[in-house]
Amino acid sequence: MQLHYFHTSDNVPPLQPVAEGGADAAVVIDVLRATTTIAWALHNGAEAIEAFDDLEALDRAAQAWPAERRLRAGERGGQRLAGFDLGNSPLAVTPEVVGGKRIFISTTNGTRSLAAVRAVPLLLTACLPNRTAVARRLVEQGCERVWIVGSGWEGAYSLEDSLAAGAVASAVFELAVAPHRGATIGNDEMLAALALWQQWHHEPETCLRAASHGQRLMGLGDHNGDFACCSAVDSLSVVPQQLEPGVLRAS
Repeated sequence: MQLHYFHTSDNVPPLQPVAEGGADAAVVIDVLRATTTIAWALHNGAEAIEAFDDLEALDRAAQAWPAERRLRAGERGGQRLAGFDLGNSPLAVTPEVVGGKRIFISTTNGTRSLAAVRAVPLLLTACLPNRTAVARRLVEQGCERVWIVGSGWEGAYSLEDSLAAGAVASAVFELAVAPHRGATIGNDEMLAALALWQQWHHEPETCLRAASHGQRLMGLGDHNGDFACCSAVDSLSVVPQQLEPGVLRAS
């Protein structure tokens, strides 16, 4: 398995068929907080997560779904969009709120990365809480070329997404041993993400708080619970997977 890391969707190369050297799996990461929220929502019983980078398309899809079985989750700049049921906090997606419901979600950065790799055959989302579960799925599926895609912040590099990319890759290297064929690093960005994880793996929450987006969230109010949740390594076993275009379900 060869692992590549691209720190935003803007850095993702043009998609190619697997037979022509394209990726056979992609892992999208938005630690603060979209992919953490997605994982917790599915863990807590949401029927599915349908992701949109366009708010008008989100509204059209949500309106076509029964009102009692839908929730709209929207965030821009770290804050919930007016009129939406949810923002982008993993603490808000409790079983009582999301159980049996489809969540129609759009966020500042994460949903753009999902759109960029929607056509890749196996599409998963990862965060620190489910990093080993995702790595195990990649190994069990025998993936050969994996693109790990961070979400960044409005096109810029994101420290926390790179930390999680390194965390996922580290778990792959631990798991991809005999009888599997092992794993290799595909680009310098992946090597740098692994080094970042080695530096911060004992204190991931400190890294999240030091990151520019962590600083931004702290400036918006008390997000201590979100930081604790988003940095809780290996606290979830759920693996969000795209099973139809744009729709993620627990797998």
